[in-house]
Amino acid sequence: MTKNEIADVLAEIGTLLELKGENPFKVRAYQTGARALEAIEDAELARLIGEEKLETVKGIGEALAQKITELRTTGRLGFFDKLKASIEPGLAEMLQIPGLGPKKIRALHDKLGIADIAALTAACTDGRVAALDGFGEKTQEKILAGIKNREAYGRRHMWWDAEEIAAPIVAGLRKLPQVKRAEAAGSLRRGMETVGDLDFIVAADDVAPVVGWFTKLAGVKEVTAQGETKASVRFESGLQADLRIVPDDQFVFALHHFTGSKDHNVQMRQRALARGLSLSEWGLVPAEGEGTAKEKAEAAKAKAGKRENGKLKNEAELFAALSLSFIPPELREGLGEIEAAEKGELPRLVEPGDLRGAFHNHTTESDGRNTLAEMAAAAAALGWEYLGIADHSKSSYQANGLSEERLLKQVDEIHALNASKRFKIHVFTGTECDILSDGRLDFDDAILAKLDYVVASVHNAFTQEEAVMTARVIRAIEHPRTTMLGHLTGRLLLRREGYRIDVGKVVDAAIANKVIIELNASPWRLDLDWRYWRKAADKGLLCAINPDAHETGGLEQVRAGINSARKGWLTKENILNTRGLAAVKKYFSTR
Repeated sequence: MTKNEIADVLAEIGTLLELKGENPFKVRAYQTGARALEAIEDAELARLIGEEKLETVKGIGEALAQKITELRTTGRLGFFDKLKASIEPGLAEMLQIPGLGPKKIRALHDKLGIADIAALTAACTDGRVAALDGFGEKTQEKILAGIKNREAYGRRHMWWDAEEIAAPIVAGLRKLPQVKRAEAAGSLRRGMETVGDLDFIVAADDVAPVVGWFTKLAGVKEVTAQGETKASVRFESGLQADLRIVPDDQFVFALHHFTGSKDHNVQMRQRALARGLSLSEWGLVPAEGEGTAKEKAEAAKAKAGKRENGKLKNEAELFAALSLSFIPPELREGLGEIEAAEKGELPRLVEPGDLRGAFHNHTTESDGRNTLAEMAAAAAALGWEYLGIADHSKSSYQANGLSEERLLKQVDEIHALNASKRFKIHVFTGTECDILSDGRLDFDDAILAKLDYVVASVHNAFTQEEAVMTARVIRAIEHPRTTMLGHLTGRLLLRREGYRIDVGKVVDAAIANKVIIELNASPWRLDLDWRYWRKAADKGLLCAINPDAHETGGLEQVRAGINSARKGWLTKENILNTRGLAAVKKYFSTR
């Protein structure tokens, strides 16, 4: 296990012990141990374990050192397994409701006998929760809203989580000797921010072994349907996956059909009909009596009883058969992509390899889980030319925000790291500076002037009226030291809606003040939403795709941001961090 994975286990142990009502000092010991692990480098942890010196780290005692060593060397911890088994499942499930921590759940259990979400719902509905000391009407209302949101969100899954399940399945299908072609389709392939279920399209003739392999996948909780050419399973996470097996000459049509949104597919079928053809998941065939005289003449080549099946080897040829350039899966939403493809006006969308770095990232100095050096090394390993560090500012006390003194010390450390040339990467100095409730920035101008760039973000007072929030953010945008705006709406996918804000006015203000708006690539955010980007970019807004990484692995989440950027019709020219190091340095120095 890595140090961050071990820290996760320690933190969860602390939470479970708190649920059981254990001694607060014991709970705090695990929480402290988790933070102590995050503050050291992974290589240092390996050395300390190898030399049996783990106890020399402040916050890690003998008992904790033994558990950390067991996790590091075996990947398991017997104590943790027994602890999880001793907790009523319903209590742990209640932790998923916003605003309910271990202490409140314990109080609900001890005073009202509540052991699951169903009992909690009933207790809130009849007012028993509001009557408890430390709760009240507002808390009860928030709990009920959280339960309602959980039920609504529970039917969706983040793209990132769905992709982690889907990718090895596609790879496994392609390795089967019976399989000629295999792809994931649906909203996952279109890069939607959340996914309802998974769709797999497979070309194969001998289907029984493929169906058998699919239904026996690791993590499958239930086989919900199984036929000769179809199967559906549900994973332990609740995510459903559907498998469809077709002959090879139908693969292109099935893949297109099960990838496109409803609107895209309807428009494509209408286009086919206007040319005397019928398009479906089974093929592209002549349709008698459809289309104008000219369109019928154009379709004559496809008639004479000949199917297009077998002649079209890929989706590019399918689009070409309807006089369209290839439409990338991410654009297949029925939002003008067909008209653009007809005119040859589809943009060359940004690709993962276009990114040269990113700016909104955190270290252990605030609420990150890896050190400056570890983050720099991970970015260099990705082949990036630069990395920006933007730890939280002082008002984000919940995220261990940096004071002026700590920020200036970090700036010196970054300059020293760059001078050492330890890594083949340049590190920019920055901050994620809180936008205070009145629109002022959390640091004064003298401090901000010492940084390469400033990411301004809202982290509190989410309930302000739309006009107030909009004016607040615009005031921050108008500050001459603001370089980019972080996660504009503050949404957390499948957890909470964004705060009320006039996105159009904010975009116009950003353009007027030459401020970048980030596309926060955290799978939980993907903010600003892709639906705004095409219009905003056409007006001249510059984007930065930032992972908002809090650990080294988080840097790779820029892939989720690339999906959203592509859905927003963005090209590399629309995005600052597709530029090389020299160009970015020039941008920061001259804006």
